[in-house]
Amino acid sequence: MRNVTKDNISDVVIAALSKDIPARNREILESLIRHIHAFCIEAKVTHAELIEACQFLVRAGHISDDARNEFILLSDILGVEVLVDMLDHAVTDGESESTVLGPFYRENPPVLPKGASIVQKNFEGSETVRVRGIVRDTEGQPIKDVIVDVWEDAPNGLYEQQDPDQPDYNLRGRFMTDENGEYEFVGIRPVPYPIPYDGAAGELLNYMGHHPWRPGHIHFMLKKDGYQGLVSQIYDADTEYLDNDAVFAVKQSLIGKMQTAGAGADTDLLMTFDFKLKPLASAMAVAAE
Repeated sequence: MRNVTKDNISDVVIAALSKDIPARNREILESLIRHIHAFCIEAKVTHAELIEACQFLVRAGHISDDARNEFILLSDILGVEVLVDMLDHAVTDGESESTVLGPFYRENPPVLPKGASIVQKNFEGSETVRVRGIVRDTEGQPIKDVIVDVWEDAPNGLYEQQDPDQPDYNLRGRFMTDENGEYEFVGIRPVPYPIPYDGAAGELLNYMGHHPWRPGHIHFMLKKDGYQGLVSQIYDADTEYLDNDAVFAVKQSLIGKMQTAGAGADTDLLMTFDFKLKPLASAMAVAAE
């Protein structure tokens, strides 16, 4: 094809795709090519804007490392990660809703007994909270031996890998549900915090005229063989930014109320939050439809 025009450029590029690539590769690339070309035409993108966009991505790459993935932040700010999560984990059988993983998860957190504290450092003015609940299947039966990973930000708004003054794996833990499907741990009441905005993510927020703040929440990741895994976040019902989350990840079903623990309790607050996991056979059946 020697005469490439704006009217046939999409067909020309798609025709260059090898016939030997996997069908899924072709499906993704054909859609990407047509949509990105249509975007350039609709927005009348200039060459200077294209070069600036490329340089912006270079800056995002330079600031990314093992502790910070700028590209996940960019996808969050644009609502892409939460949209993909909704598409990939559509609720079909009454299971708990998922939401975004975020950029601050760490593998292999400390394995702790039921009821243990994930707090390794005290912060003045912080409130402790005992979080407990039951993990059930979609029929309402409790599930034992579910791996429950939890992590949260400190009262200064930083996750431990962002803060050299916090102990390694502070406010992180891995628990196992007991024979009654119960989990329990002690943490700190989470506070709103800004997603990192000193790099490309901040540039994008400024371009959008949007703020970087997230409501206070605790992250959960639940796993057990035979069940669809769950990545979720539980939001404090009394936190700010529930209606204006910088990454659009709040869902009504994921808001939990923190109550005063009462006299004689060993924490300031108490929150009960239950989860439901979908058996893998049900998840596979839905995917096959």
